[in-house]
Amino acid sequence: MSGELPDFIRCGRAICGDLLQAERREWWLSNGLGGYAAGTVAGTLTRGYHGLLIAPLRPPLDRRLVFAKADATLIDGDRHIALFSNRWAGSVVSPEGHVHLESFHLDGRMPVWRFAIGDLVLEQRIWLEPGANTSYVAWRLASASAARPLQLRVRLLVNGRDHHARTRMADFQPVLSAPDPAVRRIETSAFTLRLWTCGGVIQDGMSWFENFDLPVEHERGLDPCDHHFCLGEAVLDLPFGVWTGVVASLDEVADLDLTAAMQRFRDRDRLLLAEAEAHVPEWRSAPDWTRQLLLAADSFIVSRPLPDGSPGQSVIAGYPWFGDWGRDTMIALPGLTLATGRADLARRILLTYARFIDQGMLPNQLPAAGEEPAYNTVDAALWYVEAWRATVAASADVAPLTEAFPVVQEIIAWHVAGTRYGIGMDANDGLLRAGESGTQLTWMDAKIGDWVITPRLGKPVEINALWYNALRSVASFARRLGQSPVLYDDLADQVRHGFRRFIRPDGKGLFDVLDGPDGDDASLRPNQIFAVSLHHSPLDRATQYTVLRVCGQELLTSCGLRSLTPRHADFRPCYLGNVRERDSSYHQGPVWGWLLGHYALAHYRVHGDAAAAQAWLEPIRDHLSDAGLGTVSEIFDGAPPHLPRGAPAQAWSVACILDAWQRLERLTKPPPPHPLSLPPEATG
Repeated sequence: MSGELPDFIRCGRAICGDLLQAERREWWLSNGLGGYAAGTVAGTLTRGYHGLLIAPLRPPLDRRLVFAKADATLIDGDRHIALFSNRWAGSVVSPEGHVHLESFHLDGRMPVWRFAIGDLVLEQRIWLEPGANTSYVAWRLASASAARPLQLRVRLLVNGRDHHARTRMADFQPVLSAPDPAVRRIETSAFTLRLWTCGGVIQDGMSWFENFDLPVEHERGLDPCDHHFCLGEAVLDLPFGVWTGVVASLDEVADLDLTAAMQRFRDRDRLLLAEAEAHVPEWRSAPDWTRQLLLAADSFIVSRPLPDGSPGQSVIAGYPWFGDWGRDTMIALPGLTLATGRADLARRILLTYARFIDQGMLPNQLPAAGEEPAYNTVDAALWYVEAWRATVAASADVAPLTEAFPVVQEIIAWHVAGTRYGIGMDANDGLLRAGESGTQLTWMDAKIGDWVITPRLGKPVEINALWYNALRSVASFARRLGQSPVLYDDLADQVRHGFRRFIRPDGKGLFDVLDGPDGDDASLRPNQIFAVSLHHSPLDRATQYTVLRVCGQELLTSCGLRSLTPRHADFRPCYLGNVRERDSSYHQGPVWGWLLGHYALAHYRVHGDAAAAQAWLEPIRDHLSDAGLGTVSEIFDGAPPHLPRGAPAQAWSVACILDAWQRLERLTKPPPPHPLSLPPEATG
């Protein structure tokens, strides 16, 4: 059925009743403004980022935890049955409401819990209103055998801290008011939170609940203790089959019809799937896990007001701690928009970022109002050209090309002449050099103080693969517009000739960096895969085969490519420890999920078998039922069993897998081929 919601992510009692298993599985929701909600299947808080409404006060930035928890207790006569769990300092878990969970599943993106206590069965759902800082928590009695009167008492925990921080109780002094027995206003200097009950009233009872223990923050070497303010309890009647619950919002008005609000959320997910099917035929018979990723892709798209107040759109790089990053946005754009049938959205994002291009560069991160953008990235502008290439290829309309051409011309001109941070073309070989001492400009950008963990000063291999790809793309634009492509083709020919310098004489692939302070860097990293996976490859077929073989043998895992071969002395098998320990290992062994899509595309280019290439993506289906449910983690441990680490929901991980699956699926069908498809031979 068109637009049918995926329903394959499910956990039964064996997982729900096992606290550690239920806690390692997290649900994540977003609202399109940069806000989000998140938690565990068990209902415990294990991160400082968990909560029912984390709202951006300056969308998509300045995110605050405003509604932390709604802990429900079922009142059945003289029985009080907790339907929630909490962790406290000293490794105390009380109560243990997760033991009553019969099941958990995702209905599209909406988390659904089903509690079973004897003849009583209750369902709980949580969702966010798209485009608003409004959160819903709803329950209904689902068993017909319960003829006796039942109630829920729901403890309401609120806060006002930055989502990165921990609560200082003295800093949170809200003014509470009760305009109505079913309404509470929580006013602070920064925001006003409104709480409504649907099917009940709120009873006041202000107190602090202290010393929530956050085990994931323990693991990350961060402060694991937090506190939340209780303003009282919602007392809700629980008639059979009727939704009752709590609505929290930073807006003055919210829709209090729970059934209608829930249906609106689900209808939006259905519409996203139906539109993808209408515009991209491959989704009409796609497997369930890829349809789940289609929905996940939308979670990263956010509104981004421009400095002059006009509307724009961008991409949140990952939840919970990333903002909208230039590099991540451009890498993710084809998968989040073009592969999902939303080419108009791709154009809006590209035009939003065009406003920030300066000296041929894109900012590493879009700034808040009144702040200056930082341009400390060498690859964002080159990925921007590739995003335009993919967008132009997806449309028969010449308008996108007309818009793109002067923008990408400017980028090329600045890179030839030279721009910030020593970025510029070496006239001797046509290759791009980049970097200054103490800076890190590539995607392997971890840095602690003045210590650049993976220094790549010189001519990085993926930067020059992107440079070649950009030159060929702009030459193609010129031809389609009836202009001369000679300048760009000549530069590309020079780069292709110079790129031979990356080929290692020992037959082990490509150098990672040429002409660095200490000479050429032969570290075996995944950056060389882009010289095969990008639309225009500077390599001949034999070298493409070698690169794929080396990456497959040394770096490939079920979840992506390792950032460094295990044979290297600096290889770190696990991504654990405090901030310094984690940052120092970030690109020294962890597996990066977004690279799996590029490996699959490179595999097709070398072997010409789309189905075989697509098969490398299938293990991600299992991952969708682990960690961040229905989405893809940022990184994984470099050593088996490759446990998920980093951000549990990462835009480019989702996007690159989606993009590769859709493009390869099209290639498994009869011709004619689509303009986005990669030919098996190198393009020049």
